[in-house]
Amino acid sequence: MPRQKDILTTGEVAKICNVAPRTVSKWFDSGQLRGYRIPGSKDRRIPLNALIRFMKAHDIPLDGLQSGRTRVLIVDDESEIVDVLEKVLTEQANYEVRTAHRGFEAGIECEKFRPHVMLLDIHLGDLNGEDVLKFVRDNPDLQLTKILAISGKLTDGQAQALVSNGFDGYLKKPFHVRQVIEAIEDATAVVY
Repeated sequence: MPRQKDILTTGEVAKICNVAPRTVSKWFDSGQLRGYRIPGSKDRRIPLNALIRFMKAHDIPLDGLQSGRTRVLIVDDESEIVDVLEKVLTEQANYEVRTAHRGFEAGIECEKFRPHVMLLDIHLGDLNGEDVLKFVRDNPDLQLTKILAISGKLTDGQAQALVSNGFDGYLKKPFHVRQVIEAIEDATAVVY
């Protein structure tokens, strides 16, 4: 299963930032971009989270990081919904999908999986959606994760309030799978 790399070479960073490898070496050597040298070598390595912080600090577009398959984390305590979404999103949309049934489990999965998009039921048994949202938003390594709220108990006003409170969008149950795919595509789309 393909996985996003956590450590990058200067050449990979150069491609992501759309600059020459020599420019990345200068950033590294000046201390602006944090990383380390491989012992016994002059080769440099840059941790992904250090690159993201550097890119944000210097207003470099983060769209170069979106490579490979879109990673989606489904967090819902209704097993039937999770199973159907996992199957459809993997087979029809070719997303890389992981699942969690509790808020605590979602936090652990986020740390390991680094999803591009999280589909989050805001009425979980152990934590509410706002707590999971806060955890993700407070983690500097998860700043690129888009969070879409899911609920069957939303009025239009409540749905808009979710967006105002930091969610990147919402889906009302029951929904059609096509709506889910469109919401994921909208959340991950780069607007020029």
